[in-house]
Amino acid sequence: QVQLVESGGGLGQAGGSLRLSCAASGNFFSINVMGWYRQVPGKQRDLVAYITSDSITNYGDPVKGRFTISRDNAKNTVYLQMNSLKPEDTAVYYCNVRAVLRRGSSDRNYWGQGTQVTVSS
Repeated sequence: QVQLVESGGGLGQAGGSLRLSCAASGNFFSINVMGWYRQVPGKQRDLVAYITSDSITNYGDPVKGRFTISRDNAKNTVYLQMNSLKPEDTAVYYCNVRAVLRRGSSDRNYWGQGTQVTVSS
């Protein structure tokens, strides 16, 4: 199984920055994709950004040019640098990974517990 521990959420100001981290641990063979999603009450969970094992990245339209995703494969950790924050970035941010538990098996989806990000105007 895979355990995900998120950190770095909290209160930020409009125009400011926050950085989220998510460390994966457990008994797995490899991690393919690491990413972040966010959700506000009453709405669906939306993609913020993801990064593949080959460092290919993809961003949701609302955060393009402001957020940067990166990963440290040696630490099984993914980061989300959030700059130029806006009040509409306020949400619960969830770490997501697709991990392969055993060589040759299909990857499986895992979620973190979520971390609140609140941006004040």
